[in-house]
Amino acid sequence: MQIHHSLIAILSLGFVLAFILGMLAQKLRLSPLVGYLVAGIIAGPFTPGFVADQTLAPQLAEVGVILLMFGVGLHFSLADLKAVKHHAIPGAIGQIVVVTAIGAGLAHALGWPLDKGLVFGLALSVQSTVVVLRALEDRRLLDTLRGRIAIGWLVVEDLAMVLVLVLLPALAGALGQDAAAPSAGAGAIGLALGWTLLKVGAFVATMMIIGRRAIPWALEKVAGTGQRELFTLAVLAIALGVAFGSAELFDVSFALGAFFAGMLLNESELSHKAAADSLPLRDAFAVLFFVSVGMLFNPGIILAHPWQVLATFAIVTVGNALVALSLVRLMRLPKLAAVTIAVCMAQIGEFSFILAALGVNLHLLDNDARDLILAAALLSIIANPFAFAWLDRYHARHEQAETRAAQQAEAAADDRLFAIPADIHDHAIVVGYGRVGRQLATLLRARGVPLIVIEDEADKVAQARSDGMPTVRGNVAAEQVLEEALPERARMAIFAIPRALEAGEAIARLKQYLNPAIGVLARAHSETEVRHLLERGADGTVLAERELAYSLAEMVMSTPPFRPLRVAT
Repeated sequence: MQIHHSLIAILSLGFVLAFILGMLAQKLRLSPLVGYLVAGIIAGPFTPGFVADQTLAPQLAEVGVILLMFGVGLHFSLADLKAVKHHAIPGAIGQIVVVTAIGAGLAHALGWPLDKGLVFGLALSVQSTVVVLRALEDRRLLDTLRGRIAIGWLVVEDLAMVLVLVLLPALAGALGQDAAAPSAGAGAIGLALGWTLLKVGAFVATMMIIGRRAIPWALEKVAGTGQRELFTLAVLAIALGVAFGSAELFDVSFALGAFFAGMLLNESELSHKAAADSLPLRDAFAVLFFVSVGMLFNPGIILAHPWQVLATFAIVTVGNALVALSLVRLMRLPKLAAVTIAVCMAQIGEFSFILAALGVNLHLLDNDARDLILAAALLSIIANPFAFAWLDRYHARHEQAETRAAQQAEAAADDRLFAIPADIHDHAIVVGYGRVGRQLATLLRARGVPLIVIEDEADKVAQARSDGMPTVRGNVAAEQVLEEALPERARMAIFAIPRALEAGEAIARLKQYLNPAIGVLARAHSETEVRHLLERGADGTVLAERELAYSLAEMVMSTPPFRPLRVAT
């Protein structure tokens, strides 16, 4: 009996190729995303060697999009969405209209009919949620004003594309382009639009009325069992179940359903734990998304139609960026916010692929037009990390009055109130303010040791600052976060976080580049982690289970009948 291994092959080869090429890209000082895309090209049907299943790969990639949007929703409340509606709604709609017109203009120059040009232009106007979110997360911009506007912008685009995907078959029939679809008039188009709006409205109402209560309640009940695997399973069940149910019942996208599920769960106290539990799977399947994008790309289109590819790429990157920049500036937002959002919008992604495929099926696009869209999308995703690198340099070069004012307006109030003391020195850096880190920091402060805490979870940052601890918010693995704790002046660093790989990376950077003389202690949960931390430069480690055993043994030996008897002399 022959056993099909398509799923195992995609997961195995996809992850292996993505890892190898992602590491190579990192060594070459490129974004790992470039390596993931090249891995997809190698596994695709247009290059020799292994060819992954073309039906399974996009579905696995969709799981990554669902988990990513669920994670974004966990950090994005209804209040955030309402706060940016005056910027996100007109911005997203304006960009779709203007860029669609530019794309239709290019299609007209190429001699294409109007209907083909409109679909082509639409596909060039909608951005990749995955690319934008990864870039914003890496730069800790999701909680800023410009980050919230970008996310709101993407949500509005998703809603608009849901309408387009439903209306396009009716429009194809009205224009007589799809031989399989009957010709439809304005009445049929209006009916399709009304029905779609009704379903979207029903979806939002269901989530707000039922989901807002049921989702947090269900997760709290599961958390009450104390079973970690059940809690993780509940998080995944909510993310995937709501996404699938929303698509099946209301015809909205998987990503939009998952986003709403996460956003409603944000109101629960368990949202941070839910985000942490879903993070590993979210990152893994997000990698498969980029691999699947690379599989769609036919490199031959660059040789066959180089000028058309270049023109399409220019619309996707320069066109989208300039339109977004102009719209944001018209809204009188700070220049830094406008530039950031413009860079976010300088690419296209998943909805463009869906729209291009539907256009081909409805005979509104031909294969060449679809390949132009895919080529521009792939090239724009490759180019986007470089655009963000430019944005980082732009930010650094313009640390003057306007930039500082924008940063102050976007910074949280506690970031301004709890600044790191400028004169601190010979201090201890405590990484992590969980149960261990909090007690450690309290003991050190009671003994007069100056210290700075590093923590990435918002609730723990707030707790540390309320306890009077100078605190840097962010992931210690990020170089800029570690530098904010002034390690060059510190005497000791104590890693109280339970994540040994993350701690090891930070320890290596700390010892090799920032302060080779600093003493480093770290927390471990196994002998393997102890060896890893010591190899990365730690001066000492504490294995929790071993220390607990020593303490219990000391307590046993200090109580009768085990306490040694004193012999009278």
